[in-house]
Amino acid sequence: MAQYPATGSTFLNDKPPHQGENTTKTSLSTMILIKVGDNAVGAVQSLQITERRDIKMIDEVGTDGHIDSAPIKSSDISGSCERIRFDRMRVAESFSRGFLHVKSQRVPFDIHIIDTMGGDVESGTAIITIIQNVWITQISYGYKADNWIITDNMEWQAETIYTYMSSNGGSAAQQGTRQLGNVPWDVYEIAADIGQRRGAMDAPDIINAPLSA
Repeated sequence: MAQYPATGSTFLNDKPPHQGENTTKTSLSTMILIKVGDNAVGAVQSLQITERRDIKMIDEVGTDGHIDSAPIKSSDISGSCERIRFDRMRVAESFSRGFLHVKSQRVPFDIHIIDTMGGDVESGTAIITIIQNVWITQISYGYKADNWIITDNMEWQAETIYTYMSSNGGSAAQQGTRQLGNVPWDVYEIAADIGQRRGAMDAPDIINAPLSA
């Protein structure tokens, strides 16, 4: 049995030529490469990414319950990074910046996250996420007598984020190895997801968009 009957969760490999063999389907942080330009960022302990968009619920007099909902502002992208001070580089330097302090940043930069869980860049099966136009908002660190290892913490905000397949720049949202069916498909959502648009809410004819499966 390759999959559990009720949920479809994968137990064994169900793809030839390794059908029925043991497999690992859990995404692992060891398969993630963080880069700025051509330079890999080393000694990273954690990279936290938060995507948020505020939604307004629409009510009316005479009805108990929301009758509609809609976004009220653009999505916000923010995050943080914890890095051991390693190779004589502080955290801003490790992100290919030529400064040490928050006040010194003059132009934003991009962070590239390469996910090789499903393959590598050369074969075109890696998933690449771009966090675009990143501004550092906070850097913190401490010197301690009881723990000599110095850890830098950096917080940041970015203009946008998008993800694509390394093979052709197309959508990386392909329902994984299970290939789920009956998934809503919208050309504007895909365009926003791979970075061809900043968002999808300004596209025409939203009143007829496929909002559910």
